[in-house]
Amino acid sequence: MAHTAKLFGRIYLSLANKEIDLDADSLKLMLCTSAYTPDQDAHQYKSSVTNEVTGTGYTAGGKALENVAVTYDPATNALILDADDVSWAASTLTARHAVLYDDTPATNKPLLGFVTFESDISSTSAPFQVIWNASGILRIAAS
Repeated sequence: MAHTAKLFGRIYLSLANKEIDLDADSLKLMLCTSAYTPDQDAHQYKSSVTNEVTGTGYTAGGKALENVAVTYDPATNALILDADDVSWAASTLTARHAVLYDDTPATNKPLLGFVTFESDISSTSAPFQVIWNASGILRIAAS
């Protein structure tokens, strides 16, 4: 399947305003139904995200990323965010989007990026997994 991964454009504002600390903050991945439409230009905070999935094995707000690593690749002038793949074991749910956000701030939880699946993906009493690209979750490069 071909999935599309993008950054929310306002991630740069959140980084510049020190609302996101990729090294220290708790980053979470939440799942949304096809009724949610990501808006790269307008959505900056989790409060803009609608239609989060519900189902067995899924907790509202999503799941915290584990083993988060932030590195710099001098060959490509890129900052790279990576973490372990995310899995909801024995879940029963249907999702179209996975939304990555910073859960640390008490309010205004900044959005980082999202993955739109090619079609709805369902699990029935089985793991629902988001497997990250081997080159990292996100890359921010200087040109």
